[in-house]
Amino acid sequence: MTNEELILERLDRIEAQLAPIAVTAGGIADLREDLIPLSGQAFRLLIRELEDVESGFQLEDLMVLTKRFLRSIKHIIFSLEQLENTVDFVTTIEPLLKSAIPQVINYLDDLEQRGILRVITSMLDVRAKIAAAYSPEDIDQIGDGAVVALGLAKKLADPKAAAFLEKMAELPSKIDLANAKPVGPFGMLGALSSKQARDGLGVLMELTKAMGGLKNGGSSAASVGPEPIA
Repeated sequence: MTNEELILERLDRIEAQLAPIAVTAGGIADLREDLIPLSGQAFRLLIRELEDVESGFQLEDLMVLTKRFLRSIKHIIFSLEQLENTVDFVTTIEPLLKSAIPQVINYLDDLEQRGILRVITSMLDVRAKIAAAYSPEDIDQIGDGAVVALGLAKKLADPKAAAFLEKMAELPSKIDLANAKPVGPFGMLGALSSKQARDGLGVLMELTKAMGGLKNGGSSAASVGPEPIA
């Protein structure tokens, strides 16, 4: 093979290697020609948009923002960590919420069906009416009276007091006022011949002795057995 043939062969190989580069260069040139008009439009659009913020934005502000960002990088990292913890917490309790919310809804529905919510609403209305009808000073006095009433209720919770009040409550049903007749001194003496009358008089004497303690500030006298009446 002569030198001319070798040179031609090498030129063919070089041309084959340069062909893809030429194709790529052509594509880049076409792309550049396509992008030049678009870049011009984008640049003009960017200029128009920046005109709206020109009065409120200065390049110095961007530098200040960059410095603040760099100085606060630790706080930003801490905030991101807390955000991750919050996301983990929400992810953890999400299954619990999915099971708890229907139970809460069912519980509230049960309260509604039983009328408890209506009772609570009525109680709130009563409190509103009390607040409208009474001043705070009146409410304080009512509270003091309620405390005294609770003290009396506590004393009435004593078994002896409860039994006494229960028996006293039965008396009206045992008395026939239509048969009540005037009684004089001799009639009283005649009535004392009855055992029930003597027992009643003994109970009355015990009550009289106990009521005598009211004069001494409420201390009741010592309880003694009823004295027999002849």
